[in-house]
Amino acid sequence: MAEKITVKLPGGIEKDFTCGISLREIINSVPGESSVFPLAVLVNNCLEDLDYVLNEHAQIEWVDYSSKEGASVYRRSASIILLEATADVCPEADLVVGQSISKGYYYSFKSKEPLNEDILDRISSRMWEIVREDRSFNKTNMTLQDAIDFFEKKGRVNKVRLLKTLTVHHVWLICCGNFVDIYNGPVAPSTGEINQFQLTMHGRNGFILRFPNPDMKTFPDNISQPGLFNVYQETRSWYEILKVENVGQLNELSINDKISEVVKIAEGLHEKKIAQIADEIYLGKDSIRIILIAGPSSSGKTTFSKRLGIQLKVNGITPVSLSLDHYFKDRQSTPKDSLGNFNFDVLEAIDLDLLHQQLQSLLEGKEVQVPFYSFTTGERVSGKSHKLSLKKDIILIIEGIHAMNPKLVAALPDEVKYRIYVSALTQLAIDDHNRIFTSDTRLIRRIIRDCLFRGYSAWETIKQWPSVREGENSHIFPFQEEANVMFNSALVYEHAVLRNYAERFLLDVPRSRPEYAEARRLLSFISVFVPISPDEVPPTSILREFIGESGFEY
Repeated sequence: MAEKITVKLPGGIEKDFTCGISLREIINSVPGESSVFPLAVLVNNCLEDLDYVLNEHAQIEWVDYSSKEGASVYRRSASIILLEATADVCPEADLVVGQSISKGYYYSFKSKEPLNEDILDRISSRMWEIVREDRSFNKTNMTLQDAIDFFEKKGRVNKVRLLKTLTVHHVWLICCGNFVDIYNGPVAPSTGEINQFQLTMHGRNGFILRFPNPDMKTFPDNISQPGLFNVYQETRSWYEILKVENVGQLNELSINDKISEVVKIAEGLHEKKIAQIADEIYLGKDSIRIILIAGPSSSGKTTFSKRLGIQLKVNGITPVSLSLDHYFKDRQSTPKDSLGNFNFDVLEAIDLDLLHQQLQSLLEGKEVQVPFYSFTTGERVSGKSHKLSLKKDIILIIEGIHAMNPKLVAALPDEVKYRIYVSALTQLAIDDHNRIFTSDTRLIRRIIRDCLFRGYSAWETIKQWPSVREGENSHIFPFQEEANVMFNSALVYEHAVLRNYAERFLLDVPRSRPEYAEARRLLSFISVFVPISPDEVPPTSILREFIGESGFEY
């Protein structure tokens, strides 16, 4: 008699099934659920395809597009359809995935024939044909050597580079028609599920694959982001200088003991950019009196500020920092969120009247008493304020999540302000067709810093991350184009260093925790990097802000 397993279904209902049943068969067997057909399923907090076979007792949850996991499945599936359609329409062309921009993925189009609207329309039409065909995405398991041989015959050099540096014996491949890729996570049940997308031209020879809003009916506004795009292009040119554009190339350099030079050049490019920013500020020193620095969590803003301060001193300018934390309103005047909790992330939590008054006084050459705010008492502490004035060749640095918001210093003339946006905008790709998410870089940085220095476990940081991202989407990203300059704090080699720390912290996340699925995904991602010793990282590196032993005091 076949062994039975008990499955706890969404909604808490338990039902017995025969061992070896697939998730698709379970959905079909549950009354009222056959019309749902989720994009994937969480099985004991692990994200799986619908073809996944259950051989043990399990608790399962449907995953649809409204969730982070479902959105990633949808986008991965849409990308595969795009690559298959492009191969059908333009067999000589190569697509290389780039950054996330305008709520979609940027692709550069490499072909003898330049990209134009007609070609893009034909690719889009072919994608819709593939969707209407409702093809299955097929998975195939191969030995590592067979996969290497397969992609060598296809001429996929960067996939071969990557595979040759992995330590696994077998790999999964995913295919849609004639297009075959390395499997990087669950995909939709079939192409028919990917029924909303857009292709829009972007730049001279690129386009964006855009995805729908969570309602699956509308699309985000197509917002122009020239500053962000330019800094991505600048970073891409840096990586071309380093001859490291994907993980396979980076791994080869590590294996061949050539990584030290890459580290030095990458850090040198950072220092050169910081020096250029300091030089630009120096040229405007007769009018610039306040530097505003903002960026999302774990971008390395603090180390950047310290390194910028050194370069400003080289130019004869003395920087003085002003923390917005000390301008919080008293606790009883702090706004609350929808759950009734104090919301320190909104601009209204700051005493703007006092801030504007003191900044104006500083610009007029007056001395002010900067307050001291106690997070313990939720009030300003009398007697702990300090004097501040802006004498000649002194410039004020204000760092905070609202520094790009025009309302923060709206009362001051534009010529006295210089805005800098800092973020870790990773341009390294896994291979030509698979990107690294910039938010993953920052999340891994934060997990390591929180575990090493702040007493938080990895699962606690992962749990808090959606709230952090929500705050960034509300208070930081809408204003990033206000910056005079953007600084990309990502380092091409950093994931290989971070692996030394991240693996042990992520492995400590209990399988019983809802955060296990995200920890498992991050572990899979970080495992493709050949580790680099932290000893290679110089003490002034932005990376030291997260792994420790920095030459700066924090």
